[in-house]
Amino acid sequence: MGLIIAANWKMHKTTGETADFCRSILKDEKQFGEVEVLICPPYTSLTTASGILNGSTLNLGAQDLHWKQEGAFTGEISGSMLRDLGVEYVIVGHSERRHVMGEANARIRDKVKAALESGLKPILCVGETEAEREAGSTNSVIKEQLLAALEGLGTGEMKSLVIAYEPVWAIGTGKAAQPADADSACSFIRQVLQDEGGSETAGKIPIQYGGSVKEGNIGSFVEFDSIQGALVGGASLQADSFSALIQAARKAVQS
Repeated sequence: MGLIIAANWKMHKTTGETADFCRSILKDEKQFGEVEVLICPPYTSLTTASGILNGSTLNLGAQDLHWKQEGAFTGEISGSMLRDLGVEYVIVGHSERRHVMGEANARIRDKVKAALESGLKPILCVGETEAEREAGSTNSVIKEQLLAALEGLGTGEMKSLVIAYEPVWAIGTGKAAQPADADSACSFIRQVLQDEGGSETAGKIPIQYGGSVKEGNIGSFVEFDSIQGALVGGASLQADSFSALIQAARKAVQS
């Protein structure tokens, strides 16, 4: 299984800034090799990014979606709308959606299902808060989040998932998890997936690490067999730093 590295820009970049970034990152496209690279801009920049990335090896992702395909949901975006723009992936259950926007496990399950029904590949985020970690609840929190999101899915649907382990306390803080701790959490995720869908299904699902990941530490994460990439926040906002991170990850798995 190859690496999959996604840029989550969150609420950053105008359409002009998006265009500049996409044109710049494409200059290094040949340096990414077999790494699957995703760009996840805000909704307003999806059309711009789609037009520039079209025909390249880089794929387009969105940061969220609504759990219904249409309806009276002011300000929301459906999976079918995203597909219409050329989006292939969508982030679901990011900690900022869980802990800032108040999204419960049941709502995240609805979004995973909606993404799959729209032909999108969900990047399902799971992870513990600092208080949960200190209480020794990391595995139980991860398992609860995973099982809720997987409820009702068949093995074929599960194979379309990407799982991102993102400890909440490491996101945007500059304090990344220790690689061995990330390995332990990602290995546990793989075991839960295997228990739910079997080893063949679990082996098809990439697991990323996210949380203050950058060029200088990405190699220490992806060198573990349990980790197949990264969901990148701040280090993805500049084309040169994101490109350097991708190339460092590629080098780490080749060495």
